[in-house]
Amino acid sequence: MIMKTIYRSICAICVICGFMSCSNFLEEQVPQATLTQDEVKNPEYIDNVLISAYAGLVSIEDMNASFSLWNYDTRSDDAYVGGSDFSDGEPFHRLEKSTGVMTTDWPFSSIWTRFYNYLSRVSLSLDILASADQENATIKQRTAEMKFLRAYGHFQLKRLFKKIPFVNKPNMTEEDYNNLSNTEYTNDEGWQQIINDLEDAYAVLPVTQADKGRPTKAACAAFLAKVYLYKAYHQDDANSNQVTSISDADLQKVVEYTNPSIYTAAGYGLEPDLHNNFRPEEQYENGKESIWAIQYSRNDGTVYGNLNFSYRLIVPCIPKVHDSGCDFYKPSHNLVSAYRTNSDGLPMLDTFADTEYTVGSAQTVDPRLFVTVGVPGTPYMFNTSFMIAESNAWSRSGGTFGYFVSLKQNVDPALTDSYLYLCDSQWASSMNRIVLRYADVLLMRAEAQAQLGQTSEAIALVNQVRERAAGMITSSVVSNYPNKYGVHYAVGKYSGSYSKDEAMKIVKMERRLELAMESERFFDLVRWGDAATVLNKYYSTESEKMNFLSGSQFTANKNEYLPVPFEQMAASNGHYTQNCGQW
Repeated sequence: MIMKTIYRSICAICVICGFMSCSNFLEEQVPQATLTQDEVKNPEYIDNVLISAYAGLVSIEDMNASFSLWNYDTRSDDAYVGGSDFSDGEPFHRLEKSTGVMTTDWPFSSIWTRFYNYLSRVSLSLDILASADQENATIKQRTAEMKFLRAYGHFQLKRLFKKIPFVNKPNMTEEDYNNLSNTEYTNDEGWQQIINDLEDAYAVLPVTQADKGRPTKAACAAFLAKVYLYKAYHQDDANSNQVTSISDADLQKVVEYTNPSIYTAAGYGLEPDLHNNFRPEEQYENGKESIWAIQYSRNDGTVYGNLNFSYRLIVPCIPKVHDSGCDFYKPSHNLVSAYRTNSDGLPMLDTFADTEYTVGSAQTVDPRLFVTVGVPGTPYMFNTSFMIAESNAWSRSGGTFGYFVSLKQNVDPALTDSYLYLCDSQWASSMNRIVLRYADVLLMRAEAQAQLGQTSEAIALVNQVRERAAGMITSSVVSNYPNKYGVHYAVGKYSGSYSKDEAMKIVKMERRLELAMESERFFDLVRWGDAATVLNKYYSTESEKMNFLSGSQFTANKNEYLPVPFEQMAASNGHYTQNCGQW
């Protein structure tokens, strides 16, 4: 797998281009071989350069600036920041309250810089590819892969900051970089730049790849659908972040790129158990629902393996196991209650936060709750040796941020030293991170069809996702919970006819339930134009249980996006414009 076997070529790109940053390192090494500028363009050697771009997906991010953006999803109603107290990661706590946020807060420049460091590797790779034989099939495919990776970097930055400079010109000079503007394109045009890269890649990428870390045609289609879905909700008023219109043409593109034939032809589909997507064992990684995933590794000759260190803050405190767990990204009471179901086994779309769910109560819930959230009274990572309790031993904050635990990013402690490792007093695992999975494709298609008025088709797709959830009642890692822990499951399908507004409400809820704690919720709320309404209601109700949220206030036309970091504004020679909101 591409990042599991060749990661140690990370400095190759620096060697070829003579970057000074690697000079001291190179002076300490015994040269094994050299490549000339002409040789490096040979398809036989080109991967020695391109692997640096792939490796950046693993090596450039860190626990405070995860490329998954979990740190920034804590602004949603799904999760609290957590940690030991409010001073622990204080800028993130200000973000989750939407108050006191400053352009000088260190997380903003950190994630900005790391993504552009990653993009610089991709850009250099594309420049080298452009000087190679353009008729060669390998060169064409590797160029498509790099355009896909460039789209990924720009997409994540744009979701965070809205106004970003695009690094998308060939052979950029230092002067070019110094003169970049973050308003060269309108918001709509910015999404189109990402789409252009992906459409170029889609025309070339193969249906399958021998190296699982490389994008396929289906991965590119899923990514195109996602970007078109963001672009469809136009936010082109320079003085606001409001959704001013919704483009049917863009929604039609979402429908086009989520055509089931694209995915079924490549063997993609839903796993029978949602949890299969979040297991580190080889028989589960890169499964049929995983369309594109970041590849992590173990036992590859490096000190710790190319492990996922970006989730190490999410590991909870576990008595006598993870005593050093940092206990961040804590699921909210609001999210847990959202999994409650009514007598028909359907979500309570309007009243889900009115009554808090507890294990052992008569309330019925969706089994996806227990794959997503570790709830007191149930086992951590489905291991009965570690029963979660409302005790300080299970909460680094002593209960300030509650006792719920995120499960999707964590690994069973029984797998310590095989898939989970204690590295420098903190925990990391070799489990892949799925970026695009098939359930998301189904729900993107459902959303586009609901917005286009094709409500029966949209509801059928939602029901397809719910059928998997219903199957988990009898066949899943949590199917024994009713007998063992007194929980009650009920999952029904939607029937009858629905208006466009009703169908959209259903789709939005299903996205929340299916994709919770996968760093999508906040960005969905912003894309829909729902952030201010949903989050201010959340603050008013959730602060009754969680005192630290008192005084929170989401300001529309400001808090939807991060400010362009002060350091970047200061270094831009006046070429950057700050986001709206009087930062």
